[in-house]
Amino acid sequence: MNGVGMSRSQLVAEHLPLLRRYARALTGSQASGDAYVAAMLEAMLGDPAVLDESHGPRAGLFRLFTQIWNSVSVNDDAEVTTLPMPPERRLSNITPLPRQAFLLLSLEGFSEEEVGYILGTDVAETRRLADAAGREMAAEIATEVLIIEDETFIAMDLESLVKNLGHNVVGVARTHADAVALAKNRRPGLILADIQLADGSSGLDAVNELLRTFEVPVVFITAYPERFLTGERPEPAFLISKPFQPAMVSAVASQALFFQRNSRNRAPKAPAA
Repeated sequence: MNGVGMSRSQLVAEHLPLLRRYARALTGSQASGDAYVAAMLEAMLGDPAVLDESHGPRAGLFRLFTQIWNSVSVNDDAEVTTLPMPPERRLSNITPLPRQAFLLLSLEGFSEEEVGYILGTDVAETRRLADAAGREMAAEIATEVLIIEDETFIAMDLESLVKNLGHNVVGVARTHADAVALAKNRRPGLILADIQLADGSSGLDAVNELLRTFEVPVVFITAYPERFLTGERPEPAFLISKPFQPAMVSAVASQALFFQRNSRNRAPKAPAA
């Protein structure tokens, strides 16, 4: 492979984990999100020129992914079996384009101009789309939230943020055992969980234990998101990086609740990892 090819490969590899995060948040599952990313990579292999880097390689990758995601052949062709479609994707409660604008701004931190480039809209339309998603997501029914976080100040920030979003905090757990005990007393409607806890226990293990007894959407928070965005094993669908911005937590929590509320598949959840 020539130097240009190597450079292109390295750029893709650098931005791929966060693209996976976005794809999973958009689709609501690891399998579906990763399938769309795979389709994007296949398109690039077939024709490297499809990646437009005029606004930078990261924005170019997200733009190409968006073109794949929004393509009629992928989303509406009943014979396409390599890209599994979760039933939530077909719901119109919160339309796809506003959710894309909302997540690109809030989760991925793109500017309005970059989001316009990615979605093929102007700044005014980008703002309208994001506002529409915010209004629709704000209509979600408030729920009770369990926070699994051992760092006091981070836990306080999350508790304040959750309350400002209209939810109620059932408790803050600092260990695996605390989380299981709290959840058994008051089953939460949403869990925000750190993965590695200070006492050596695992928020991931605590969540998996809880998911064996009841279904609940989970948003994981970690300082090392790249470890859980490889696609090599079952991994969290909703993942936030530390340090986090309040808007990011709001966006991802809203997505998690959106998919939970509208899911038509009530089978027990598979382990988070």
